[in-house]
Amino acid sequence: MKVFLLALKKIILKHRIKLSVVLILFLFWFFCLPKQLFKDPTSTVVTSSDNVLIGARIASDGQWRFPEMDSIPERFKQSILLFEDEYFYHHPGFNPISIFNAIKHNLTKDTRRGGSTITQQVIRLSRKNKRRTYIEKCIEIFMATRLELRYSKEDILKLYATHTPYGGNVVGLETASWRYFGIPAQELSWGQSATLAVLPNAPSLIFPGRNEQLLLKKRNRLLKKLWSENHIDETTYELAIAEPLPQKPIALPNITPHLTERIKKEHRGKRIQTSIDRHLQYQANIVAERHYQRLKGNEIHNLAILILDVETRKVLSYVGNSPSGKQHGNYVDIITKNRSAGSTLKPFLFASLMHEGQLLPNTLVKDIPTVINGYNPKNFNKKHSGVVPASRALSRSLNVPAVRLLRQYGLQKFYNKLHKMNLKLNSPSSHYGLALILGGAESSLWGLTKTYASAASTLNYFESNSSTYRTNEFVEPSYLLNTKIDFGEQQFEAPVINAGAIYHTFKSLQEVNRPEGDENWQFFDSSKRIAWKTGTSFGFKDAWAVGVTQKYAIGVWAGNADGEGRPGLTGITAAAPILFDILDILPNSSWFQQPFDDLTEMEICAQSGHLASSFCDNIKKELLPNNGIKSKQCPYHKQIFLDASKAFRVNSECYPLEDMIAKNWFTLTPVIEYYYATSNPNYRPLPTYLQGCSISEVQFMEFIYPKKNEEVLLPKDLGNNTTEIIFKLVHQQGESTVYWYLDETYIGTTENFHELIYQIKPGEYVLTVVDDEGNRIQQKLAVKLASEN
Repeated sequence: MKVFLLALKKIILKHRIKLSVVLILFLFWFFCLPKQLFKDPTSTVVTSSDNVLIGARIASDGQWRFPEMDSIPERFKQSILLFEDEYFYHHPGFNPISIFNAIKHNLTKDTRRGGSTITQQVIRLSRKNKRRTYIEKCIEIFMATRLELRYSKEDILKLYATHTPYGGNVVGLETASWRYFGIPAQELSWGQSATLAVLPNAPSLIFPGRNEQLLLKKRNRLLKKLWSENHIDETTYELAIAEPLPQKPIALPNITPHLTERIKKEHRGKRIQTSIDRHLQYQANIVAERHYQRLKGNEIHNLAILILDVETRKVLSYVGNSPSGKQHGNYVDIITKNRSAGSTLKPFLFASLMHEGQLLPNTLVKDIPTVINGYNPKNFNKKHSGVVPASRALSRSLNVPAVRLLRQYGLQKFYNKLHKMNLKLNSPSSHYGLALILGGAESSLWGLTKTYASAASTLNYFESNSSTYRTNEFVEPSYLLNTKIDFGEQQFEAPVINAGAIYHTFKSLQEVNRPEGDENWQFFDSSKRIAWKTGTSFGFKDAWAVGVTQKYAIGVWAGNADGEGRPGLTGITAAAPILFDILDILPNSSWFQQPFDDLTEMEICAQSGHLASSFCDNIKKELLPNNGIKSKQCPYHKQIFLDASKAFRVNSECYPLEDMIAKNWFTLTPVIEYYYATSNPNYRPLPTYLQGCSISEVQFMEFIYPKKNEEVLLPKDLGNNTTEIIFKLVHQQGESTVYWYLDETYIGTTENFHELIYQIKPGEYVLTVVDDEGNRIQQKLAVKLASEN
């Protein structure tokens, strides 16, 4: 062994220079390839759920260069190998015979012939097609052998197919397939594959009308070779040579332009397979085009549509804007932009109240003129119903009950609830005030649709998974097909809103949804059941319609991207027709199942919707959210006593106890009764008291305007500091006379219909009213000029 080592040392010393050279050459060879062979920017490529191209954006260097292909189509592989490199699978990166034949040809002929293998061509492409010299050819051979060691033959083919130029700014097989034939590379015919195989040999040939005969000869010669070597049969050969050559480059598919732009910003230069249902997207685009033509007559130029899969929370269709043109901002992706939310948040307040047991679905809620710290909400039709079932207030999108319910629930509390739903607002709750529930808060179509989808999924999951919830149900949706969404862990307690409250909210939203007084609602009666809500922002700037079925969530917005309002731009007229057309193109979806484990049978007063009290005559049993047992008993029914004729109310001071007839009666306060009776002709007011009976405990009168603690603001009128205002009062007795006083000064009398016009100056007053029976009410009154703080 010692002798061997000495001999080896002697040889190394003797040939150390040669060995050093060899070592240096080996190291240079081993490290001659850069870590990343190609650093060229690639196009952003977007595909549908079935992996078909639906959009692409050019690379930053102005080239259409798709990211590397996953595999090479077999037809193209056979064509390119037969045309460029028949011994590709047998050489180490270069072909000595081809090189010798090329040198011999170039020395003896006027034309030039190359002997490069596909591997050498990959090296040449990575070196940006440097000038073809013998030195450069040696460098290519040197690097090609190293490339063969680093990559498999299939990977080298993919590099070649991805980076080969095809004329103009078209680079790569997949790009060329779409630009020249309008199909993916996997669908290329033999004639098309042969065309793209010979084209890189002289890519300038592709331009329309330029050397087409030469390209045709090269293609047909390759097809004949494929036939002669039994890669194709005679019939296929004849069909292939009959195929026409490509002409003008074809525009790439662009059926989701706004989503493609979004993906370009978020995943620049990558190939992204989305969850978009390609066929559904085509249909949604048609719906958008049709309704744009309808709306533009009213100078409404923009709309957006979003469809989510409730179960997976994946995006199925994404129409970011209408095809209105750049002058109307059609490039703006409305889906991601915050706009006034209109009334679309009302269902979540309704559900939150039921979740905590503060409300039952048909509980009567007040709908009367309301002023809260100077804020005076109004219904769409400027009318009032006195009281209205909560479900009707929601389905008819009444504003006054919504504001009163928000005040009852708590502004900050509801604000925090929205954040738990992952519907984050940009400003604190104090910035929005109670107007938050009517559109004072901002949201995007993305945010609203995902929240409705999350609520639907909460209900579905509860029913299908042993009455449990997931901690992260209100999760962000995704347009990435293969991205798994984390819905959190399973638990028995509802993290945001329980299933029973959601079910009854959707049940209410299934009813016809329209602003009171709008007569177009009947056109939206669909055979497919959907829980849906419209919204209209202040100034008619935004029209919304959001709906959910057990399977799908649909969000629609219509308006102008620049914020210009238009008369008639309402959720019901502009957005709802789009929602129902989208619903028609979706597959049928079952209605939500009742979450029996989150519902309890309760006795309900049929007239008031409250838990039945002992004075309710008409009682029915309903399955309601479990926490509903905490809600109040009916406050509207009470027991009264009538005389023997049942015509007058009596009491023990004026009528014998044994002759009194006890009667349960549905009764309202004067102001509520004033409005309720106008829309409910069957309402029976309380009978009057029998003459001589004490009525001191009864409130017969109530001010309609001004309300208690309400400031009256007078406009400045050409320098005058007095203005007429109208005092309004309601009296429970139909035929009555009242006398009006301001600071004990008599100012007028009214009969039956109690409205008094009076010229008043700014100041502090006490307003007093006395009726002809001596009943009296009064309240303080503050009158200020509108310009005062």
